[in-house]
Amino acid sequence: MVRSRPTPPRRLARRFATVALMLAGIAAAAVLPDDRADMFYSDYKGGGMDITGESVLVRKKFSEQFAVEANYFVDKVSGASVDVLSNASVIRDERKQKTLSVEYIHDKTLYNVSYTNSTERDYISNTTHFSLSQDMFGDLTTVTLGFTDTRDKVGENNGTAFRPVVSWLGHATSRSYEAGISQILTKNLIAGATLEVITDQGYLANPYRSIRYLDPTSALGYSLASQIYPNTHTSTALEGRVKYYLPFRAAATASYRYYSDTWGIRANTMELDYAQPISNLWILEGRFRYYDQNQASFYSDLFPFANAQNFMGRDRNLAASTNDTIGVKATYAFLPDGWKVFKRGTVTADYSHIEFKYKDFRDIKDYRPPTYLPGAEPLYSYGANIYQLYVSMFY
Repeated sequence: MVRSRPTPPRRLARRFATVALMLAGIAAAAVLPDDRADMFYSDYKGGGMDITGESVLVRKKFSEQFAVEANYFVDKVSGASVDVLSNASVIRDERKQKTLSVEYIHDKTLYNVSYTNSTERDYISNTTHFSLSQDMFGDLTTVTLGFTDTRDKVGENNGTAFRPVVSWLGHATSRSYEAGISQILTKNLIAGATLEVITDQGYLANPYRSIRYLDPTSALGYSLASQIYPNTHTSTALEGRVKYYLPFRAAATASYRYYSDTWGIRANTMELDYAQPISNLWILEGRFRYYDQNQASFYSDLFPFANAQNFMGRDRNLAASTNDTIGVKATYAFLPDGWKVFKRGTVTADYSHIEFKYKDFRDIKDYRPPTYLPGAEPLYSYGANIYQLYVSMFY
């Protein structure tokens, strides 16, 4: 029996589990962040999926010009999304990810090189990243350039949780090119923009999701078949953002991101964030995010017949959809004045709720004939909750 696997690591659900630790590595050009050690826990529940993540990050400066960062991350998934359950069963899976990053400063330029290995039973990914940031014009302007190369091995588990039988289906490569600029406009206002172009090639489909097509010989009125994706995919994303520091120590951030790709998807993302320090012990934050996209050119919830097109997909990530995110975060400095070798310590709790709504993807798991005819099932929607907790010790 075909078993379900989680969506590949670069996609939505698992991104929530790594966002906080990714942000921990962001540094301004020409200044290395403090040494730190982080312990991180996350829990994602929604859409039939339960994903927990645990991570440890350690960062150490060996001089004012050179620093090394290491991160070990494990996330565990149980359940399966509604489009996977149409032809697969639930399974538990685990991903282990190891990252090593090196930073070096020369004059006003910060260089970063990192390597990441991510392993699942049926998915292996190796990523190399290089970036540089350059301060210019009296340190008021920062220009950033980056390149990322990812090589994946994609498989399908045809066994069980205890006796996996993996069939390797192919390889995929991804290359990302990034360019960004950040500009201090006034003492209270910072603006920036980022352009990212990603090219993917190889086996890009999800082997655990299927298309469906009308079939009068079937008791359901439809039959299932394997998805067929193009072997190439190029996407472009442009993001602009502004941050304004308010007189009472608060900060407000607004951003807009436009995405387009060669599969016909166009997406818009808008986000608002607000951060408010309280005394020297607390930082309270709130955010709202809105996302909207149209469907891919080869996507359909129900095809008219078998082999209706050269390329066919019914992955809900390719469907027209919207989602709204509301989040709150609180950071408490439990060691504001330090203790022994530690300069300070903080603990952060983060909660987000997301409402997903699909415009042309229908729930065929819970609504079957004769209750609904094929293509007339209710549109799918669900809510997800993401909890994150991490402790940071600076030394």
